[in-house]
Amino acid sequence: MDPPGYNCFVDKDKMDASIQDLGPKELNCTELQELKQLARQGYWAQSHTLRGKVYQRLIRDIPCRTVTPDASVYSDIVGKIVGKHSSSSLPLPEFVDNTQVPTYCLNTRGEGAVRKILLCIANQFPDISFCPALPAVVALLLHYSIDEAECFEKACRILSCNDPTKKLIDQSFLAFESSCMTFGDLVNKYCQAAHKLMVAVSEDVLQVYSDWQRWLFGELPLNYFARVFDVFLVEGYKVLYRVALAILKFFHKVRAGQPLESDNVKQDIRMFVKDIAKTVSPEKLLEKAFAIRLFSRKEIQLLQMANEKALRQKGITVKQKSVSLSKRQFVHLAVHAENFHSEIVSVKEMRDIWSWIPERFALCQPLLLFSSLQHGYSLSRFYFQCEGHEPTLLLIKTTQKEVCGAYLSTDWSERTKFGGKLGFFGTGECFVFRLQPEVQRYEWVVIKHPELTKATSLKSSEAAGSSSLISHCSSDPADRLSPFLAARHFNLPSKTESMFMAGGNDCLIIGGGGGQALYVDGDLNRGRTGHCDTFNNQPLCSENFLIAAVEAWGFQDPDTE
Repeated sequence: MDPPGYNCFVDKDKMDASIQDLGPKELNCTELQELKQLARQGYWAQSHTLRGKVYQRLIRDIPCRTVTPDASVYSDIVGKIVGKHSSSSLPLPEFVDNTQVPTYCLNTRGEGAVRKILLCIANQFPDISFCPALPAVVALLLHYSIDEAECFEKACRILSCNDPTKKLIDQSFLAFESSCMTFGDLVNKYCQAAHKLMVAVSEDVLQVYSDWQRWLFGELPLNYFARVFDVFLVEGYKVLYRVALAILKFFHKVRAGQPLESDNVKQDIRMFVKDIAKTVSPEKLLEKAFAIRLFSRKEIQLLQMANEKALRQKGITVKQKSVSLSKRQFVHLAVHAENFHSEIVSVKEMRDIWSWIPERFALCQPLLLFSSLQHGYSLSRFYFQCEGHEPTLLLIKTTQKEVCGAYLSTDWSERTKFGGKLGFFGTGECFVFRLQPEVQRYEWVVIKHPELTKATSLKSSEAAGSSSLISHCSSDPADRLSPFLAARHFNLPSKTESMFMAGGNDCLIIGGGGGQALYVDGDLNRGRTGHCDTFNNQPLCSENFLIAAVEAWGFQDPDTE
């Protein structure tokens, strides 16, 4: 039998059979690896009682800051905060951003309890400024709590996690927005077909991706969300990215080639997630999620930090509650037709390229740094115009009207650090592409073939927490973020897989190892292209070509115009 009151917030008539007590009653596992496997397999998914016990155990083991509100605190404050108000009429805390509270299988008492718990959390966590995922988390936990106080304590422990390597829930708009940008970057790399669809049907791709947490914390049916949450408590935040990517893959598979059901792709995805049972089971969703070979947790953390840094530079703060849509630069419209002119690409082609670049730069507008027609056919002038800008975009048009190029992550001034010799630099965010005669993008080979490498620990110790994401450069005493996808973070079989960009006085090279993706001579007159190990690319145009025009573009924040 269930412990007394264990189901007091649940409407049993609503509960799916798969969440009632049909499974094992105990969990004796203590090893993390075994626990991961059991969570992914849904070992406790069919037992309401066992899931409650497992949640209690997993959340109890979360390392928390010293002063973390517990059940006794709730008992002390709930009466003062709620007063004589009816639970159903209680306002929601401002930090949930008008998020609808999912009821899942809660009864009327449970629905009111969620609001009471959220208000008490707001009282104890005044630093939380933006946390739209919290209502869904509290609602889920209430299904597996004996009373409101226990649910409150569980939620508080999740919010109070102080392990720098185990991010759980975003609690500020800065963290939330950077996670949305990070998700967009991951979609761009791991769901390219879906990303292409999003670009085609939405003016603001980041607006679509900013909804990714809502897919999980609100739209997913309870039996799906609970399965995701099972694994999330064991493995952490990366699980959320995996599942959201899997959702997008299934959405694209089902909807590709079909007209959207509404004129709003955000709404279309929400409806798809809400009715996801028509498409895929919870088991298949998780199977797809864990089949995606994502970057290591450390690399994703670096990307998240880089996105946060970019947002801070745009004026977004930790205490900021939200940002008005009018202040956001629509990604698709970053390349303004009236302001953009290139001798090599059209506005549409530039927008296509813009959809490939990292989210933290996609909000910028293109800034022409170098044009061979304007500045002359000189490699030294090319360097002079580009140095001090990071990243840059290289465009080449051949005399046969073929168009190719490269996104280059690193300032060309880095070439001077090799003592006059030709040396490679850059990061795994670099990619090469061709636009004419057909569009094709080639990214760092490690992204599609992670089996080539195993991510290494960054040079600082694990014990240093987030400081392990800092590199110290002798030439610059100031600390700076270690670059996302820096080759030194990976155990590569040879250097040929990380030869991103190089520049000398008499040539410029993009991609190396077994050949060069692009080679351009010092007069910007002749070039060649072929397969290289770094990008595993096909030739980007005719293998030996004459150059008609070269352009280099930088990235300008619209606020600095």
